[in-house]
Amino acid sequence: MLELRHVTKIYQTSSGPNVVLRDVSLTLPARESIGVVGKNGAGKSTLLRIVSHAEAPTAGEVIHHGRVSWPIGFAGGFNGSLTGEENCRFVARIYQQDIEYVIEQTREFADIGRYFYEPIRTYSSGMRARVAFGLSMAIDFDLYLVDEVTAVGDKTFRKKCRDAFAARRERAGLLMVSHDVATLAEYCKRCLVLHDGGATLYDSLEEATEAYEAREAA
Repeated sequence: MLELRHVTKIYQTSSGPNVVLRDVSLTLPARESIGVVGKNGAGKSTLLRIVSHAEAPTAGEVIHHGRVSWPIGFAGGFNGSLTGEENCRFVARIYQQDIEYVIEQTREFADIGRYFYEPIRTYSSGMRARVAFGLSMAIDFDLYLVDEVTAVGDKTFRKKCRDAFAARRERAGLLMVSHDVATLAEYCKRCLVLHDGGATLYDSLEEATEAYEAREAA
C-alpha cells in the first residue's frame, strides 16, 4: 500500500511559483495496477519522482508499505563514468540483492551487447533506458513506477517489456503514466486523474478518461 498525505509540490520559476500538486491525499491499495493521466505539466512524472523519493515534496509526506521502484526507464540516476555492469553492481548492493543475478538479468534483458561493459556516458538515450528497464525488472519490488517506458526500443523489446509487466502484475502493483489510453487499458483497471494540482482516483479507466476529457473541454 502507498499513502500520500497532504502532498504539495511547488517549483519556483522566473514568473513566480508553479503549484504542480496541491494538498494531495491518497491511499493506493497494494497489488493494484493504476494508471495516471493528465495534460502536459499536470505533474505526472513529478508524482512518480516524489513517490519514489527521488524528489522531495514541498509539503506533506509519502509513506511506503513495501518496496517501491524508481521510475522505470529513468536513467538519470546512473553514474555516467561507470559501465552498465558497474552501475548494476552498485544498485544491487544498495538493495541487498544477489549481485551476479542482477547483473546477468539486466544484461540479458537490455540486450545491448558489448556496450554493457562500456561507460554509461557513451550510451544513446535508448540504450540507457533499456539498461534502466532491465535493472528494474531484475529486482523484486512491491510497486513498480512506470513512466511512458513501453515506447522504448523496437517491436521485439517492447514485447519483452509487456511480458515482464504481465509477470510482475501477478505479485506486485503498478503506477503507470502514459498518454496512450490503449497502453493503460492493457495494464490498469483503475486510474488517477491529475488536474489543476489535484488528484482524483477513479474505479475504472473509462470513468477516468471521461472525466479527464470533460475537464479538458471545459
